[in-house]
Amino acid sequence: MTGRADISRESGPPMTSVDNALRIVMMLGQHSSVRVSDVASQLGISVSTAHRLLSALVYRKFAEKDPTTHAYSGGTAGRACFGGLGDADVLAVTRPYLERLSRELRETTQLLVLQGKNVKFIAAAECTQALRTTSRVGLSMPAHCSSGGKVLLADLEPAEFRALHRDSHLPSRTQHSITNLTELEAELTKVRRAGYAMSLGEGEPDVAAVAVAIRNSSGRALAAMAASGPRSRMPRKHMIVISESLAWAARQIAGAL
Repeated sequence: MTGRADISRESGPPMTSVDNALRIVMMLGQHSSVRVSDVASQLGISVSTAHRLLSALVYRKFAEKDPTTHAYSGGTAGRACFGGLGDADVLAVTRPYLERLSRELRETTQLLVLQGKNVKFIAAAECTQALRTTSRVGLSMPAHCSSGGKVLLADLEPAEFRALHRDSHLPSRTQHSITNLTELEAELTKVRRAGYAMSLGEGEPDVAAVAVAIRNSSGRALAAMAASGPRSRMPRKHMIVISESLAWAARQIAGAL
């Protein structure tokens, strides 16, 4: 009798707290970092409940908390159990392609990951031309001001995007930066349709860049790979050709991850 009762309970719907904890682990596997407010919005739970669940995941090493930003990323237990890929894994596979593309395109290539509203540059291969964009490794900028950031924002679910952009006004870096949410949403629609994103002086006045997403086996974007150079050397037609080379490399990288 006891065994039957146990089986009956186990075959029913999952307990809400367990289900939400697993959904958070999945979020951590899909994004470089999340905040308590992101989790609360995505799961439709209170901020206090989201904080409690994240604290439990940190305790069991399924999550890690950044003491400076207070953002959460995937922990060692989650990576071990689910085979999640971290920045280091993507970097190791991507670096040879960054170097190859930099030589072939004669432009600087960069690898970026999404961190909240920003993108962080985690690897680069500088070209040898005298006039060139330099490595941005270690630096961050608003995602909507960069080609790589646009590619990664375009991959977010609507609820994830709204959680990040509660304010309709967007910070600008140059006179060419997108500064309102309506314009950004229209731009991201174009990015999804094209499969690549461009930045024409939006992050830095005289720099143009084009980027594509590097995806995992589920089709979610893990990182973005971009090629950048002086605007005088990067007309739109040339950037479209570059995007095709980047897309080829992204497919090779995805197959190796």
